Amino acid sequence: MDGLNSYNKLPEPIGQKKSWPFLKIVASLLFVLAVFAAGVMIGRGDKIHLRGLSATPKTTQTQLDYSSVEQVYNLLKADFDGALDNNILLDGLKRGLVEAAGDPYTEYLNAADAEEFDKQLSGSFTGIGAELGTDDENNILIVAPLAGYPAEKAGLQPKDIISAIDGQTTASMSVNSAVKKIRGPANTQVTLTIIRGSAKPFDVTITRTQITLPSVESKIEGNIGYLKISQFTNDTVESASAAAKSFKEQGLKGVVLDVRGNPGGYLSGAVDIASLWLEKGKTVVSERRGQQVLSTDYSTGTATLNGLPTAVLIDEGSASASEITAGALHDNEIATVVGEKSFGKGSVQQVERLLGGAALKVTIARWYTPKGVNIDQQGITPDVQVGLSDDDKKAGRDPQKDKAFEIVRQKITP
Repeated sequence: MDGLNSYNKLPEPIGQKKSWPFLKIVASLLFVLAVFAAGVMIGRGDKIHLRGLSATPKTTQTQLDYSSVEQVYNLLKADFDGALDNNILLDGLKRGLVEAAGDPYTEYLNAADAEEFDKQLSGSFTGIGAELGTDDENNILIVAPLAGYPAEKAGLQPKDIISAIDGQTTASMSVNSAVKKIRGPANTQVTLTIIRGSAKPFDVTITRTQITLPSVESKIEGNIGYLKISQFTNDTVESASAAAKSFKEQGLKGVVLDVRGNPGGYLSGAVDIASLWLEKGKTVVSERRGQQVLSTDYSTGTATLNGLPTAVLIDEGSASASEITAGALHDNEIATVVGEKSFGKGSVQQVERLLGGAALKVTIARWYTPKGVNIDQQGITPDVQVGLSDDDKKAGRDPQKDKAFEIVRQKITP
């Protein structure tokens, strides 16, 4: 994560291969800057299927008239006053074809972009520490600044629009391109032009740093365990499971799960984390295309924390996999959700490897909670809405967390 991510894309967690074939990923999300790959990782909250080479179309649609493309190429080759690189032309043709679909999460990645995408799965980057995504108008925006890293320290907030990077407009810029421009060597600077709500655009200059993200933090407060998951990476389930086991062994009476600012990550990680509370066979999330249910993911049944009163903390920086986990615990009546409405990144991407090392990422479906709530663009609405103001942050107050602990204490049987 460069701080940004393209979270779309994290590979399967523990015990899974890191190769492209058949990996399911949730992204949210790109951690640009040390960014991950959400919402697209930059994050995004997507589930990503990584496939090998495929040339067989899934549906029969009106065929394109390629003769017109050939005509344009022949005229360009015959009349253009300048040098032409066929590889660059072909790359542009593919990119333009995909962009014309009008979906910000459907992207053509040339060989270099695909290689960078693969690197973003590692969880260690040099950047500003933020996850990037896009809105309905294809604006590049901050999904979630990562706690303790330069983007957060500079005051960047979820849903801030990045209108320019070092003076270059982001209009028509893809998330991957934005991530590349924001990332850079440690101790160098990048200037982002930010649009926040109706306020006048302003510049923020940020010094890049190495970003290594421990995904799990746990501690005990009284008789309640606190488990914070900052992202769903390949070590998240192992670390969270160890914390859950420790909570149980110490006889704790309740748990607060904090996924605020979590841009997403591995789908399997979201399922396994929800399974710390859910008995085997409970629905965690379903994947739908229109009204058709394509697949359903069920809890694996570890249920270490089953029966313990629980509250889940979310905010507008919670995307993708974190929304799936919160939605699953809420809809299965395991937890009370506290905080602010989540980001709303619930589209499913499939990544196909192409000849020459390129890749095609296509939105194929949407995520739904066990009770049928469409996560995409809608997000998860808390049972108890509590804000967190700038004054709270400056004063070191956390009314959201305080409310979550209060709710769990009230649930604990005396």
